[in-house]
Amino acid sequence: MARIPLLQMADISLTFGGDPVFDGLDLVVQPGDRLALVGRNGSGKSTLMKVMAGLVEADSGQVSVAPGKSVGYMEQDPDMAGFATLGDFASAGLEPGELYKVERAGEGLKFDPDRAVSTASGGERRRAALAGLMAAAPDLMLLDEPTNHLDIEAITWLERELKATRAGFVLISHDRAFLRELSRATLWIDRGMVRRQDKGFEEFEIWRDTLWAEEDSARHKLNRKIKAEARWAVEGISARRKRNQGRVRALAGLRAERAGQIRRQGTAGLALESGQKSGRKVIEAVGISKAYDGVDIVRDFSLKVQRGDRIAFVGPNGAGKTTVLKMLLGEVAPDSGVVNIGTNLEVAVFDQARSKLDPDLSLWDSLTADPDMRVSGSSDQVMVRGMPRHVVGYLKDFLFDEAQARAPVRSLSGGEKARLLLARLMARSSNLLVLDEPTNDLDVETLDLLQELLDDFDGTVLLVSHDRDFLDRVATTTVALEGDGRATAYAGGWSDYLSQRGAENKEKREKSKSSKAKVKQVSAPQTGLSFTEKHRLESLPGEIERLEAEISKLAGLLGEADLYSKSPVKFAKASEALAERQKRLEAAEEDWLMLEEKAGA
Repeated sequence: MARIPLLQMADISLTFGGDPVFDGLDLVVQPGDRLALVGRNGSGKSTLMKVMAGLVEADSGQVSVAPGKSVGYMEQDPDMAGFATLGDFASAGLEPGELYKVERAGEGLKFDPDRAVSTASGGERRRAALAGLMAAAPDLMLLDEPTNHLDIEAITWLERELKATRAGFVLISHDRAFLRELSRATLWIDRGMVRRQDKGFEEFEIWRDTLWAEEDSARHKLNRKIKAEARWAVEGISARRKRNQGRVRALAGLRAERAGQIRRQGTAGLALESGQKSGRKVIEAVGISKAYDGVDIVRDFSLKVQRGDRIAFVGPNGAGKTTVLKMLLGEVAPDSGVVNIGTNLEVAVFDQARSKLDPDLSLWDSLTADPDMRVSGSSDQVMVRGMPRHVVGYLKDFLFDEAQARAPVRSLSGGEKARLLLARLMARSSNLLVLDEPTNDLDVETLDLLQELLDDFDGTVLLVSHDRDFLDRVATTTVALEGDGRATAYAGGWSDYLSQRGAENKEKREKSKSSKAKVKQVSAPQTGLSFTEKHRLESLPGEIERLEAEISKLAGLLGEADLYSKSPVKFAKASEALAERQKRLEAAEEDWLMLEEKAGA
């Protein structure tokens, strides 16, 4: 029996500002679909999602939702007018007996339901909107950049919830790790066309590059055919004028076909230029501590930053990452300890809050009004790394067209605002880049290019990010702020940090088991743990040991030199099993550490 689609779009056409966004679009979302919705910034991802949610009406076509099914939408900028608190907004439409769902989601997403809407930040509003959607549990969830403003702990909670749900969902996200973990199929918007592949985001880039290669091959064949027909027209048409008018018309048709093809948007022309070389020692912090209202942000922390380092700062929201950055830059004084800043530093900062963009200014004025980019006596040029450039030409490097140059900043998508900030950042030379959540809203191609630029950058990078994939690609050192003033530096990126912390946790478990063996334990429950948590804590060491043994066995099997050539199926299954057990081991170790700390409290 055929399944009834959750949502169906038929022959959808939509035009904004004279330009078609979609034309003749057909799309079906089935029950249980887990779709990654990808595409370049400005390609229409959020617009398509709003059409699916019924918030934007198409010029033509039909959107149908299955009878008795509900669709929920989490937008990037929720309208909370008329609500006093975040909790009031998140619980709107719920029955009194369901309010606990908002509280539960609030704990996982770390938002305060009692926070007044009038004083809430943009990030808190988004978390409240996400909590409300998760609590309402519609049959189809439409999630537009749900991981923005979430720390890694909250992102992990959201991943677990979405894995467990039976609802269908469509995800827009810049977070590769998040998309890889959750998606089973991919929707790709490219030049007004929406393609679907029934494979997760892990396979997207191979699929995209294959389609583009086929498109390039077809275009080259068409160009060769046009050249051949044009040569025939010049050399032989006078002798065969009457018999071959059909061939002439065919040539005109080929040229019309080429003219009608929509060219792919190029990659952003990002470029970084290092200023004068800084000293070998960029920053050295020795025993610094900082507390606010009696709460330790960091305690007795030391760090040496040398030229060329890429140092990432990770930790829960509110752990103090930005405060530590400001202390290292000399903007905030530590309560104790010393920060020594090196010589010849030229600092450029990418601002997470996008606060440097005036929404009422045009893109043109946003660049020409910047004191660092202003060219004396000119209103249409900007200074880019010491050289004057025309405003429109420089904006085109960042994939803005001439029509957008005079548009207000408020008309831009989140990703386009991020690109405009990058345009301002990259106009000046620097040898120390400070990047606070630079990946938010950027498309996959721009993220790839940014990573390559940072790899080639001859200066030093200090980075705050919750994007695990980006951290793995960029960071050479990861500083983890884990609360209670604890800050520890680990070599490598996010995965390296987890691996090293797992080894530390294993050592703690061994010490804990050794000390418990020496002291007879009383039967009273451990302080602060429920019965279920106590049972879980007692069972975890055995589970971890079993997983470690299985991982060792699988690693040995995969280490056989001829396994892949003799049995590729066996090799693939063993690889999948190893990855699955490594994930389970990581989760078990994190559970053990959390419960052990809770018991000790």
